[in-house]
Amino acid sequence: MRYLYSLVFVALLPLYLYGLYKSKKDKPSVGKRWIEHFGFTPPVNDSIEPLWIHAVSVGEVLAITPLIKRLHTQQPSLKIVLTTTTPTGAKQAETLAGYVSHRYMPLDLSFAIRGFLKNVCPSTLVIVETELWPNLLHHVEKRGIPILVVNARLSERSFARYKKIPGLFQMIGPKLSEVMCHHSQDAQRFIKLGLPPSKVSITGSIKYDVDISPDTSEHGRQLRKATFGQRNIWTLASSHRGEDEQILQVHKVLLQRFPDLLLILVPRHPERFHEVFNVATKNGFNVVRRSAGTQVSSDVSVYLADTMGEMFTILSMSDICFMGGSLLGNKVGGHNLVEPAAMGVPTIIGPSYFNFKEITQGLIEEGATEVAGSDEEIIRAVEALVSSKGLREARAKNAMRVVAQNGGSIAKTIEKLTGHTATL
Repeated sequence: MRYLYSLVFVALLPLYLYGLYKSKKDKPSVGKRWIEHFGFTPPVNDSIEPLWIHAVSVGEVLAITPLIKRLHTQQPSLKIVLTTTTPTGAKQAETLAGYVSHRYMPLDLSFAIRGFLKNVCPSTLVIVETELWPNLLHHVEKRGIPILVVNARLSERSFARYKKIPGLFQMIGPKLSEVMCHHSQDAQRFIKLGLPPSKVSITGSIKYDVDISPDTSEHGRQLRKATFGQRNIWTLASSHRGEDEQILQVHKVLLQRFPDLLLILVPRHPERFHEVFNVATKNGFNVVRRSAGTQVSSDVSVYLADTMGEMFTILSMSDICFMGGSLLGNKVGGHNLVEPAAMGVPTIIGPSYFNFKEITQGLIEEGATEVAGSDEEIIRAVEALVSSKGLREARAKNAMRVVAQNGGSIAKTIEKLTGHTATL
């Protein structure tokens, strides 16, 4: 089965590499480091075997950041190698320069994986969420290295995909030492695929343990006052192609009632920064880019957050957050509401949030967010929040309570990690 998989992977590799290396405006470049994808990895010059954490791209790096910082606090001498697959993930990893050494993840080719393992010699592999590559798991397990999956999610759609290919998960599952799941639903799906219950645990979502520096919040508040004054602000966070257009049309309608209302656009992928700027200007908006560093005059109605690593700052500037990835049917499945919730920012989300179903449903049930998909629904939801400070404060209070009640995942995860590796 693994050899058949490898043949298919090699056949599709040119297409995969084209997407990975294709140059786009505002997209970071892999540059000369492309050879790392083929196992030519700079060695780790240390006698201590490092903890290897793999986070495929930006979202996973953001998710694992609080855990990495906690590990560093508890054990400053711990060596961590953080791998990402994408250059945008590598760019985000730069924010952890004082905590980790970054390498690009080798492609799922046997020779590339062997080259990586030879130069890095990790003590343990920690995979963030569910990035399970058959050849990677085979060669890591063959060297006797524990393989742990943290912050693991398995949606109904992913579960169904595994079920459609007999033998696929049976090739993967036995290699895993432990899978630490978000919720009981995730755990049950892994067990139904054949993973022994002894290898499955429920540690909750690391994303509830949001580490927000008071300095970040204060910086955001000061920046808001200096840049926007007393204007009302709503933010479209982590948007995908098609969502910016819809929200911009909604913003046109809202401006008729709230002329000073400002929309902040935060595209999910940096390679879309220029594209989104053009979309907004072609729709007749006066747009200022964050990277330009210019003052925002009263006639500016759209602000493009075209920088990386500033989501908390942008959220702390916002009165309302509409979470992207949720207006595109089954294409994306939403993004995580925990970050704005933890900051006390009232949220709205579209109807497609299957990737964060449990988190979103929990917030909905506690009156901490609401679902709005059509233009009319979004307009009504934003109007209500802009018009009522009391509603915003109630929504924020409920959201922060939900986050507080579900915290503690990092401590549980570290306890599990300690049981599998001598490094900790």
